[in-house]
Amino acid sequence: MSLKIGIFTDSYRPYTSGVVRSIETFSDELRTQSHEVFIFAPEYPNHHQEQLEEDGVFRFSSIPAPTNHDYALALPFSIRLHSTLKKIGLDVIHVHSPFLLGRLGAHYAKKLNIPLVFTFHTLYDQYVHYVPIGQNFTKKITKKFCADFCNHCDLVIVPTGIIGEHLQAWGVSTEIKALPTGININSFRTEEKNWLYQKFNIDTSEKLLISVGRLGKEKNFEFILKTFGNINAAFPKTKLVLVGNGPEKDELVKIAKELDILEKVIFTGTLSRDETAKAYNSAYIFVFASVTETQGLVVGEAKAAGLPTVAVKAFGVSEMVENGVDGFLTNLDISEFVDKVNLLLGDENLRYTMSQNAMKKSEAISSKNCAQKLLQYYYDVIQKCNNKLKLHNLN
Repeated sequence: MSLKIGIFTDSYRPYTSGVVRSIETFSDELRTQSHEVFIFAPEYPNHHQEQLEEDGVFRFSSIPAPTNHDYALALPFSIRLHSTLKKIGLDVIHVHSPFLLGRLGAHYAKKLNIPLVFTFHTLYDQYVHYVPIGQNFTKKITKKFCADFCNHCDLVIVPTGIIGEHLQAWGVSTEIKALPTGININSFRTEEKNWLYQKFNIDTSEKLLISVGRLGKEKNFEFILKTFGNINAAFPKTKLVLVGNGPEKDELVKIAKELDILEKVIFTGTLSRDETAKAYNSAYIFVFASVTETQGLVVGEAKAAGLPTVAVKAFGVSEMVENGVDGFLTNLDISEFVDKVNLLLGDENLRYTMSQNAMKKSEAISSKNCAQKLLQYYYDVIQKCNNKLKLHNLN
């Protein structure tokens, strides 16, 4: 049965994030399998041209976020939305945030008597540093808010099992299923192994460590810079490549300068998906220190490109790396992290073995396989909701 799926999200392209990547990946796979996907998202006023003529994408007026002007806050109102949704005839609404458009999607799922699915992408309580006051209180309120939202859904999807346990500890009683965002394996495997060297004029004798993500506090790039200072002291023919942009960019440049490694660190800024794939394939080791990830999508991408990973063991990342097999997991400890990176830099056979293991293990989270599981979840929740509706009508 072909489905009509409504995606409500508080972020979408041209903004770049793991949530956006997840929506794009699943939507592409679902459309390939003849399902219709309709996306309801904010508009980005500074990127008007890029948002024209988008089939199946409905934009809401928005305002810039006060803490990140690249991010847009949708105004969740539209006089045409109800008639549009009735005309489309959605089978399921899938929301990707408990706020703004996520709540709007939840409202219409109830109004239209169709199932509501929620993917819990983000540990929102770990982002309270963006709130200037009352952070401990804000953290408690955020947990309760998220748990209440989950309990009004028909199904909650989490990228990794450990996040499901986390939600249950918060008091979530709705059915929870684990499903990582799939990786388009082939798109992260390319023969272009020198793209970074050519793009940034790097000597080919240098070994490149790479980390990818939004340059925000929660991604812990300061830790990466501090570890790299020690790594580079032991292996001078190394460079660190940070792919991404964000509010901490200037502060990270300042830290690199204070550590006297600025000439050894390359800030690429935002790269396209194709460029990011080439960047992975140009690198030697993937390093990651975020302690807030529900999955760590970039870890999966790095594995698909054949990179062993050294990462801090926290939340979802701990399920993305098999310690000692396709990379290493460490405590949030600089010396331990440095030791594992140095071990790979000094042992090419070990690095090669882990590289091969990483590529093999990435097959388990291929986008095609993950989309098939998501479809089954949709069919199951639709069937359950239909049965409930029939039972209600009988009574």
